[in-house]
Amino acid sequence: MTYSCTRRAVLVGGASLSTAMLASPRSLSATGTRAATKIQRLVSSCGIVAWFVQDATVPLIAMEYAFGGGATQDPTDKPGVGYMVSGLLDEGSGDLDSQTFHERLDRRAIELSFGSTRDHLRGALLTLEDNRDEAFDLLRMALTSPRFDAADVERIRASMLANLRRDSTDPSSLANRKFLEVAFNDHPYAREARGTIESVPKIDVADLKGYVRRVMAKDTLKIAVVGDVDPEALCKLLDRTFGGLPAMAESMPVPDVVAATPPQRVFIPLDVPQTVVAFGGPGVRRSEPDFMAAYVVNHILGSTGLTSRLFREVREKRGLAYSVHERLVWMDHSAIFVGNSGTPADRADETVEQIEKQARRIAEEGPTQQELDDAKSYLRGSQMLALNTSSKLARTLLQHQLDKLPIDYVKKHNAVVDAVTLEDAKRAAQRLWGQGLLTIIVGRSPMGAARSTTVPSAATSSSAEQLGATPSPEIPAKPN
Repeated sequence: MTYSCTRRAVLVGGASLSTAMLASPRSLSATGTRAATKIQRLVSSCGIVAWFVQDATVPLIAMEYAFGGGATQDPTDKPGVGYMVSGLLDEGSGDLDSQTFHERLDRRAIELSFGSTRDHLRGALLTLEDNRDEAFDLLRMALTSPRFDAADVERIRASMLANLRRDSTDPSSLANRKFLEVAFNDHPYAREARGTIESVPKIDVADLKGYVRRVMAKDTLKIAVVGDVDPEALCKLLDRTFGGLPAMAESMPVPDVVAATPPQRVFIPLDVPQTVVAFGGPGVRRSEPDFMAAYVVNHILGSTGLTSRLFREVREKRGLAYSVHERLVWMDHSAIFVGNSGTPADRADETVEQIEKQARRIAEEGPTQQELDDAKSYLRGSQMLALNTSSKLARTLLQHQLDKLPIDYVKKHNAVVDAVTLEDAKRAAQRLWGQGLLTIIVGRSPMGAARSTTVPSAATSSSAEQLGATPSPEIPAKPN
């Protein structure tokens, strides 16, 4: 049965967002006049679903969208196919070669980008309202008729290989790569999402076209739009842009997986001045009741700010590292927590021991009530900062869809944070860190290397995709 978008629109009023007169065409100001934002669920005549915030304060449209699949849909023997596709979708389409396609984008100041994560092929569009027809038309062409011209394929391939060779001697990339291998073993999440030095030369145009055919389909498509367009016009744009895609993806099944059980420690020898440490373990899935408690308590232990326990104990008190932080990473089929630090080689053992000590301490004792109150206050305030541009708001609404959250979650977020009790936080801390850490050390041999499994650096010869996922992740940079 076919429905018009206006009859299927669902309005969610009272969300804790604000719009105002804007200082720049990309910002949603948190000051000035305030108004409740209405998030609409639109369904076009072709069945394309989008979450939409209509905002006429500036003549701008920001759209974020994602197809299910990502790097997990790469052929087993050819990791990197999805990542190469993301780098080539805007390199010409239809009768427009790469140069002409980009000239069209530049002439109208249209921003079009693509990226591949482990679970999704993502895209973003930013355009002035006056140029919306051309912007959406260029996106339609990129999605439905990418050219994959030989010269463009070889240029992107060369860039990918150059990055992989650089990362083969980069300690942070080696540490992240090995962490995924240890955590996920033979699961697709353990594969190199950006490909390997061995796999990238084998990828051909047939692989790229096959990936597009299998992954880019309407049944896994999620869309969020914020901007100066009425619902009727937007539905027509969505139909024209996405309506011609296949109805169903041909996805390979991906099993759920629990990361390897800590404690484990691996040492990779590399002659560099600074030793890099990656550490982590099994996390909490986004759908689990303990997720927000884990999110709050992880902020207390390892946030990127200046108040976390790891920052105070590792950097501030002992001067062991310039930075040390930890974050939760949730994916469609698993969840982990992962942290990183860099330290002088002669202090690597002390750094690792201090990180393990702080993880063990919070697992055993939990946070204090003051730490919990401070963390919740920060996370409530940071909610508005995470939504202060049209693109950020669209990105957040897309992530909420990918996380299977309700359409009014923006309104509920702070209440969910506030509901975390000290007992909830203690339970989450015990779950996250009670078993210890998976620790990867890359650098000159520390005294504690004897207690680690030593892996020759050549055994980890490819780079690692940036670890991490947030409620509003950035589109990864494409290969140049």
